[in-house]
Amino acid sequence: LQKKVQIFSKLLPALRLSDEKPVRKVEWINRERVLVLASRGVSYLGRHLMKDLIKMMPHSRTESKLDSKRQLTVLSCIPLVPNCVVFFEARKKKDLYLWMSCVPNGPSVKFLLENVHTSSELKLTGNCLKASRPILAFDPSFDNPSAPHLRLLREMLVQIMGTPNQHPRSQPFTDKTFVFGILNDRIWFRTYQIAEESAALVEVGMFLF
Repeated sequence: LQKKVQIFSKLLPALRLSDEKPVRKVEWINRERVLVLASRGVSYLGRHLMKDLIKMMPHSRTESKLDSKRQLTVLSCIPLVPNCVVFFEARKKKDLYLWMSCVPNGPSVKFLLENVHTSSELKLTGNCLKASRPILAFDPSFDNPSAPHLRLLREMLVQIMGTPNQHPRSQPFTDKTFVFGILNDRIWFRTYQIAEESAALVEVGMFLF
């Protein structure tokens, strides 16, 4: 019995407060980073949309606007370029395109943004934390074996939109979900708040690409 007491005395501290939290080692394994920027000439709607996207992605960082006359390959030449790039390209001052790419070797995907509404315009009742980690939900069509491009697109969205665990800028809460659906050959992106009391979904915003 005396030997057992000596062993436990080595493992446990001599004095410990009852409300003292145990020390846990913080592990930040996934170092995924996303660069978000826009081209010159983007409209006010595109700028506000980019700001809304940055608010939802605490693992992102911004850069100055890119000249529209330059080739898009210069994005991979930016110093300290992250793993993924989200680029808003404006054309003819009315069309807004969204580029998503995993640099430097790809793949890349290009979307035409339609039916865009910023969070300030919608004025929905959903209210989630700014830097909380989201739950990503995808339509079953993304797992269709006959559509490999959708499966590749799903993996890109997971890498870009998913906040890494234990990220320094993220909050240790999960109170929102990003829902990606497919309808009429278009991808609908909706954001919902997860209500704390009933776990019901309250819409925060959406846009279509």
